[in-house]
Amino acid sequence: MGRGSGGGRGEAFESRSPERPASRAMAPMGIRLSPLGVAVFCLLGLGVLYHLYSGFLAGRFSLFGLSSEPGGGAAGPAAAADGGTVDLREMLAVSVLAAVRGGDEVRRVRESNVLHEKSKGKTREGAEDKMTSGDVLSNRKMFYLLKTAFPSVQINTEEHVDAADQEVILWDHKIPEDILKEVTTPKEVPAESVTVWIDPLDATQEYTEDLRKYVTTMVCVAVNGKPVLGVIHKPFSEYTAWAMVDGGSNVKARSSYNEKTPRIVVSRSHSGMVRQVALQTFGNQTTIIPAGGAGYKVLALLDVPDKSQEKADLYIHVTYIKKWDICAGNAILKALGGHMTTLSGEEISYTGSDGIEGGLLASIRMNHQALVRKLPDLEKTGHK
Repeated sequence: MGRGSGGGRGEAFESRSPERPASRAMAPMGIRLSPLGVAVFCLLGLGVLYHLYSGFLAGRFSLFGLSSEPGGGAAGPAAAADGGTVDLREMLAVSVLAAVRGGDEVRRVRESNVLHEKSKGKTREGAEDKMTSGDVLSNRKMFYLLKTAFPSVQINTEEHVDAADQEVILWDHKIPEDILKEVTTPKEVPAESVTVWIDPLDATQEYTEDLRKYVTTMVCVAVNGKPVLGVIHKPFSEYTAWAMVDGGSNVKARSSYNEKTPRIVVSRSHSGMVRQVALQTFGNQTTIIPAGGAGYKVLALLDVPDKSQEKADLYIHVTYIKKWDICAGNAILKALGGHMTTLSGEEISYTGSDGIEGGLLASIRMNHQALVRKLPDLEKTGHK
């Protein structure tokens, strides 16, 4: 009955059990599968499952923003569309840590005396706009710490963020005791309303001249364009000032200020311009203090336990200035009841463009609008 390759199939079809009658001789058909066929069938099945599952994973990764595309740490479309909320108390804790970490890089580079100094071009006043390794390395630490902790918020920083240098810098989610003492409860706001401004090294010109007391690192958080928390850190004295509007602070105003013949802190690059108008306005007893760095100038208005910090009653700037230079100081002054406006008395919005044209006037425990009215000539100068 053998039929070559078909013999097996024929025997399975025609064989009868000797114990059963002929009428029941038809047994169910036996099927013998080839091992090769089984293997092919399994591979096809695995292939289908793989494609289905990989598509599912891709969707999940896209949903959580785990894209591998470079973007300088920016949130993907899904994160931007629905960023949820962020806690300002946590943002303050991370901002303080970021300013300190950036300051560590600033100090390390300066003490190495290898700055790799170069120019980014000219400022509007014609001075060299300098950049050093301290700026770059501080910026990297500060940006990626904040971006890793709060991936869905907008972060504006003075220096370019190179995707090739991307780092994942984790925050341990610990809020320092001094912040918990002042800000006792979480303060949730929509992530899409938040803009962070980073200055990784304020007073770069003075940094290159080794005038260390003027140098600061700063972080500011604005909500709907209004500055609500600010951090100013001095890397070389390791002093940090922070404040949250309607929250708390670790710094305070001085007990008194001289409004009649004030000491006015101004930029080193155009102190003469302010001096002329200030003497006409307040008289010959007015003192002009040339200084570097907007962060340093704001601290000059406050009660700061730093022997290298000069004291002033007013801070005046008469030319174009970038928002990352002033946002942190604006937030701190606002939290303490002070003011920072343009020279014409307008509030500064921390959205949109990265600079302001109208100069600025900063004061605390003074009649700010009365000061604005006294300085009309400076307002005109600020728009030149």
